[in-house]
Amino acid sequence: MVLAAATVDINLANISNYLIYSAIAVYLLAMFAYCAEWAFGSRGTVARLSTAHASPAEAEPNTAPQKRHAGETDGAVATLVRTAPVIVTNGGRGGRDRAPADGPGAAGTDKQADLLGRIAVSLTTLGFLLHAGGVLTRGLSVMRLPWGNMYEFSCVFALTVVGAHLALLAAGKNVRWLGLPILIAALLILGLAVTVLYTASEQLVPALHSYWLGIHVSAMIICAGVFCAGFAVTVSYLAQDSRERRIAAGEGQGCRLDGILERLPAAANLDRLSYRLNALVFPLWTFAVIAGSIWAEKAWGRYWNWDPKETWSFITWIAYAGYLHARSTAGWKGRKAAYLALVGFACVLFNFYGVNIFVTGKHSYAGV
Repeated sequence: MVLAAATVDINLANISNYLIYSAIAVYLLAMFAYCAEWAFGSRGTVARLSTAHASPAEAEPNTAPQKRHAGETDGAVATLVRTAPVIVTNGGRGGRDRAPADGPGAAGTDKQADLLGRIAVSLTTLGFLLHAGGVLTRGLSVMRLPWGNMYEFSCVFALTVVGAHLALLAAGKNVRWLGLPILIAALLILGLAVTVLYTASEQLVPALHSYWLGIHVSAMIICAGVFCAGFAVTVSYLAQDSRERRIAAGEGQGCRLDGILERLPAAANLDRLSYRLNALVFPLWTFAVIAGSIWAEKAWGRYWNWDPKETWSFITWIAYAGYLHARSTAGWKGRKAAYLALVGFACVLFNFYGVNIFVTGKHSYAGV
């Protein structure tokens, strides 16, 4: 279509590319700042972890009790030894026990690490603005919504992932620690977009010329971004829950990752945050699936064709519906339900990338 090609504003398309690459560069700087925050924040835990990993033969002489008579001294200076706090978990049968407290965050109590964390958030915000500018100019270059192919979808997907994190921060949630995994995910998505999925700015194929593009696809992208944030929180919950179970069993700090995990929120709070994120957008995913079926009827004459994209959207819906149901079912709360959330996000990724790249169907016009 020569007429359609003539409507592409090459200058805006190039500006979009520059802004996306600039956003990637700023996100990288923010990621390094988050890494530095975690590194400097761990300085207060090095001695404790070294003691925890010491061999029993080395630790025993320092902890063996000494029997003394009243008033007897040997000239030694008395010292106070601070032991690790006992973490009390929910007993399940005997009522509600005291839950573990949240960790201090990635920076710990180190002021320099806290400053690095604030710098990382500022850089993330700057990268988000550049990223949004790149998406906006991409759409303006062809005067349409900027998610008509896999490259554009991936750019907007990464934007919603970062946006979900910034929205949680703006809401006052204790989620600065989440910045590092969020940026890693966003950079992986953008890296895939600019290296494998890149498509020059062009007009849509006829099948996508519909107002349903703005309704159906935008809802899917928003859900994907929040589901990604929920996935990161769920993985953190599983790791933190394992640590708390280990400590409750009296095994102490037995893992090299404990220096990181002890600065995260308590497992119960991570589980609650993951549930709220997934439950927040599940109704929107339901709406997106219904909107897609209405669009299918207008485009192909049938509401449901069991196309691979439709099928995997429905499988994803089942996975998250099972997760939400499991959270309220006795015997399935906690780790079992969390595994269902991981399965749900795996379905999201396969639906968006696996189906479009490896499976042929009615949605195979996505410009891969």
